[in-house]
Formats: sequence, C-alpha cells, structure tokens
Amino acid sequence: MLGKTPAPPATAAAPATKSAPAPPASQPAADAAAGITVNGDSAWALKVATSPDFPRVARDDEHLAPFAGVLKSRFLKMRHWLDVASTNHGSLYAFAQGHKYFGFHDLPSGDVVYREYAPGAASAALVGDFNNWDSAAHRMTRNDFGVWSVTVPAGTLPHGSRVKIRFTSGAGETFDRISPWARRVVQDVSKSVAYESVYWNPPREQQYTFKHPRPPRPESLRIYEAHVGIASEEPKIGSYAEFTATVLPRVKTLGYNAIQLMAVQEHAYYASFGYQVTSFFAPSSRFGTPEDLMRLIDEAHALGIVVLLDLVHSHASKNVLDGLNMFDGTDHCYFHGGPLGWHSLWDSRLFNYGSYETLRFLLSNCAYWIEDYRFDGFRFDGVTSMLYTHHGIGYGFSGNYHEYFGPGLVDDDAVTYLMLANYLVHQLVPDTGVTIAEDVSGMPALCRPVADGGVGFDYRLGMAVPDMWIKLLKEFKDEDWDMGNVAHTLTNRRWNEATIGYAESHDQALVGDKTMAFWLMDKDMYDHMSEVYSQHPPPTIDRGMAMHKMIRLVTFGLGGEGYLCFMGNEFGHPEWLDFPRAGNGESYHYARRQWSLASDPTLRYRYLQQFDVAMLQLDRDFHILGPASCGRTYVSLKHEGDKVLAFERWSGDGKQHLLFVFNWHPTQSYTGYRIGVNRPGTYRVVLDSDAREFGGFARVDPTVDHIASADAPWNNRAASVQLYLPSRSATVFARVADDE
Repeated sequence: MLGKTPAPPATAAAPATKSAPAPPASQPAADAAAGITVNGDSAWALKVATSPDFPRVARDDEHLAPFAGVLKSRFLKMRHWLDVASTNHGSLYAFAQGHKYFGFHDLPSGDVVYREYAPGAASAALVGDFNNWDSAAHRMTRNDFGVWSVTVPAGTLPHGSRVKIRFTSGAGETFDRISPWARRVVQDVSKSVAYESVYWNPPREQQYTFKHPRPPRPESLRIYEAHVGIASEEPKIGSYAEFTATVLPRVKTLGYNAIQLMAVQEHAYYASFGYQVTSFFAPSSRFGTPEDLMRLIDEAHALGIVVLLDLVHSHASKNVLDGLNMFDGTDHCYFHGGPLGWHSLWDSRLFNYGSYETLRFLLSNCAYWIEDYRFDGFRFDGVTSMLYTHHGIGYGFSGNYHEYFGPGLVDDDAVTYLMLANYLVHQLVPDTGVTIAEDVSGMPALCRPVADGGVGFDYRLGMAVPDMWIKLLKEFKDEDWDMGNVAHTLTNRRWNEATIGYAESHDQALVGDKTMAFWLMDKDMYDHMSEVYSQHPPPTIDRGMAMHKMIRLVTFGLGGEGYLCFMGNEFGHPEWLDFPRAGNGESYHYARRQWSLASDPTLRYRYLQQFDVAMLQLDRDFHILGPASCGRTYVSLKHEGDKVLAFERWSGDGKQHLLFVFNWHPTQSYTGYRIGVNRPGTYRVVLDSDAREFGGFARVDPTVDHIASADAPWNNRAASVQLYLPSRSATVFARVADDE
C-alpha cells in the first residue's frame, strides 16, 4: 500500500468484490425500468438512453440534429461496456480496480501474489534479486484468460527488490520484461540505460498518511502548468520535495487555484517532456519517491489548490525493455497489431481501445492516480489523435460537421473509452473532479456531459489562441494586426462548452522556438531588464513589456472560461526550454526556471509578475470565469484603423460588470474615445496595464470616475462612456454598484 488516509476504506482481495461509490448527481443511478433489477451504472445508462430528449446536444445545436443517430450509437456503445463491467465485476468502478488485482499484492497470510496479463507468452516466471534471478524458483501458472500468477511466501520478497517477469515465447525465445502495473521503476545508468521495476512496499511507518481533504472544485480554473524536473533554478533535475517547499507557496501567492503537473508518469527519455510514457502506474523516480509526490499533492490541498495530472493515454513509448511494447512477445497485448498500432509522427505505440484488458488497464490507471495519490482530475493529452482514425495527421479541420461524424473518420472505440473515463472520474470525485481535453479539432459535444450525448469533458484547451499569438509576433508588424481576427480567434469556441484559454504553454517555448517574452524582446532582455544598468531601455523593452501584459490580459478576459499559464511565463521568462541531450552537451541550462529574475527588486520582470497577480485578482473579485460564464461576454468594438478592441464581461448574477478596452496602436493615443456599454452608470478603473506598479508610464488617472450615459447609445449598446486610451495599453473598468 503506497499511501494511507486517516480512515481508509476497507479493500477487498479482488476488484470484483469491492462495492462502487454512489454515482454523482449528474449521473444518477435510476430505478430499473419495468421491474428489471440492474446495476446502478446500467440503470443510469438505461434511463439516459430511453429519455425522450436524448441526445440533448442535438436539440441545443440544430447542426447536430442530422447526427443524432451517431450520438445515440456512441452512447449505446458506452452503455454496452457499462453492462459488461456490471455483469463481470459488479460495476464500472470495480472493473477499474485492476491495479488492486494485477501486479504485486499482499495477502492476509503475509504471502505476496503477483499477477500479469500476457496471453501471448508460452511460460512465465517471476525473477529478481530475491531469488538470484532464477527462472525455476517462482514459475507462474496461467488461467483461461491469459493471466499468469504466482504466490511468493511471506518474508521472501523484501521491499526495494528489483523484479522482472521472464517469459518464454511459443518459438522458445526467452526475454525479461517489467510489469505494466509497476508502481516504482528506477534507472541505474552504471548497469543499463533501461529502467528496472522495484517491488515497492515500505513499512507502515514509512507510508504517507494524507492529512488534508480535497478542496472543492473551483468555480473557475486558474491553472499553473508545471514540470517538477525543471522547477529548480539550479542546473539539475528538481524534486517533488523542492517543488513542495518552493513552488507551491509561489502558486498560492500568485493567485492560481490549480496545478497541472506534467511528466509524472515514468518516462525513460527525460527530453520527451513526459509524453513518451514507459510505466503508466509509476511516478517518475527521477524526482523522488512515491511518498514525496503524495506529500506534494497533500500540501497543495492544504493551500486550497487542486492538482491535475497531465495524463497520457493517447499513445505509449515504443521501448521494449522498459515499456509496454512487445510485452508478452506480441505487438498487440495492449495495442493494435501491425501498422494500425503505430503513430507515424510520434513513432510510438497506439492503444486498442476496443480491447477488454486495455480498457481495464487505462480505466484502472485513472482510478489509481485519483485514489492512491489523490489527484483531482486530468488533462488528457493527445485527444485529437485518439478521436480520429487519421490521428489529425495532415488533416485540416474546417468545422464541417461531417469531419466529426463521417464514416471511417472517427475511432469509435477511443470515443467510448473517453466517455467511460469521464464518467468514472466524475463518479470517483463528484465534488472535485476536473477533466480537460487537449483537442485542436473542435469536435462538437466533446465538453458536454455524457448524459447529454457528449463525451463528458469539463473543458477543452483553446489551442488556436497561442498559435495565433506566435504567428502575429513572427509574421506581422504591430500596425498590421487584424483586430477582427484577434477577437474571432479568442471567441471562436463552442457555445456551452467550456474552454481553457492560454497565451502560451510549454509547447511554445520548446527548443526551436522561444517564450513569448523572448519573441517580443529577444536578446535585449539580457542587457536591458535591469532598472539600475538600463534606466532608459530601448523601444523593444517598452514594447515587449506592454504587449506581454496586453496579450495575457486579452487572453484571460476573452479567450475562455478558465485560464492557464506555464510556470515562469507569468513574469516573462526569457529564452526557451531545452532538456539535456547530446546536442547541447547534456546541459541543464535551459531546463530550469530562473525564479530570481522575478524576485529581484532591480529587474523589470517583477512588473510582469505583479501584473499577473492583479489580473487573476479580477476573477476572484468579479467572478468572470468558470463554465457558467459561457455567453456572458460581448465584443462591442473591433476598430481596424484605430487598433482598438473592447468587450464586456459580467458575473452570473449581473451585479458585477467589467469593461475591457485595448489600444493596440503602437503610437496613437486617444482622448474622449467613445465605447459602448450595455449598462449605464459609473465606471471605475480596476486594472491598468500602464500603471507604474506594472512598469508602465501611468498615463491613466485611476481616481477619475467615468459616467456611461443612456442618452448616448453606441455600437448597439444601450449606453456609452468616453475614455482616454493611451497607446499600447489596456484598461479594465468596473461598473460601480448603484448603491455605492
């Protein structure tokens, strides 16, 4: 047992005997129809499938109506798997407890049982330090389903022992593998570059006890995307413990309420950024022990921060010695066989989502990270690749609905898996669970509940937005920016499907590219970010500082119902990301975060960070983000000549009303500029990108109130207000309550 809680639930010897938790309100267990007694999952699915308004998404979107039959068939396929899981295991939850059946498990007698699914093998034996790697010492037996097992007598297998499973193929070939269910894998480069599995069962006094409850799901997500290994300022691999001590307090102070942890699942190749997973159940050992990771998550919860895992279920590393590839000697144990099982661009293996044991493996992986480590949800990586048979390779999505439902284009098994995974996550953590899809295709209903005919995600990433910003910075002069295109890209998302907006993530800073701040200011950041040695910086610094704040603010205010920032970008981290490799002399120089840049009182980086704090405070004060904010935005002005963009956002109760005004013009300021607003009244400055405290020139007087008059409607708004708009600046105004 890796971790323990103050009052842990009783665990059963086999997953089929453990009772499932009660389904959440959004997925209620219904009484059986027509007097037929069925499991809660099946009863819920039956009720949904027979509802007269199912699928509801087709009623909400008339363009989906022609595909209502496809949406129904998707749900019926999900229902089929719920019925199968209920029949064979009692519930989907019990089906997703494979991690409590496969791998190593203690028996009440003190013996240890080891089980592995490997139908392609002719024989199997457990070998390791504990038996001098003797194949004859612990031979395994196979059942009718291709599951091999062996029981090791009590006291025989010490904690920390290196272990492997030794197979013999039908052709007589002998080969060693590490368990797909391994919970601890380590690398000893003095012996081999390949990782080896370790039997991890620390004494009870060394097991971690969780101390803090999960925080409730935030009304709006402000996500800090983080990588433990590069979170150190020193040129080395950072640790879970260091992250807990130094980064968590920073995240709290900044105002983020969620952390998205990358590269947790073990990956043999560090430079893969964690996206070439070799061991799906093992937290990366290069950062510390499993207990260190548990403590990190527990301490985040103590600060009121939810923790999301960047979950890679879209593909797997092709590694054979320390990965899942060719595990039982065949190419199709967990993957598709032949060319169908390979991703041509990623050079990695693709899962067979229609396979019983693959589904159990992946769903159990979801349950494992939530139950054993207390993650609060997942950002599912590579969802576009999963959804389509073409994996998005060389395919441009125009928005035509036939691209999402056309015959042969969609991997129905993958869609079913994602529906099951979302159903399971929200069943496991109904009050805190969050799922986010990394999808660039814009598939309709991806972020609608499965009960409505959707795939069940809570959010999707707004991936077109950072691409737009990089394209503008690379290819266009400031005066040539198209305000209409900027506004369209920021708002081009599906109604009633929440989106996480972001200006840049880890993707934009990888080697070959660079951070947004470096695109704006480039090499001048080396010499002119100091206020001591460069009191009069060149125009590139003034422009870069101003534009960096404006790009983040317009993305935050208009780009989604949630917001994400990759660590360090809140203060304009320079340069790029590059992991140690042969091509850079195994250097860690670019695989770290220079936190001291933001804390140095003589450097301009602190202004960018202070602006980030103030920007996030807008959401805490005015409640403008969150899934419920869909539709509570209106863009009133996109003036191409003046380069002015204006929009309004308001809270759900209508009491909080904000006006965002951006003047992107590089040189022209405007006096008495009329902006339309929907509500007359007094408007007051609540955020000014040009304020001194943010490194600006303080051209706007924050003490001046602005009166929006109903006598002057403007741009299809009921009232208007006249404002001073300095060049390259953004100002946010809040309507003062009538009783103030």
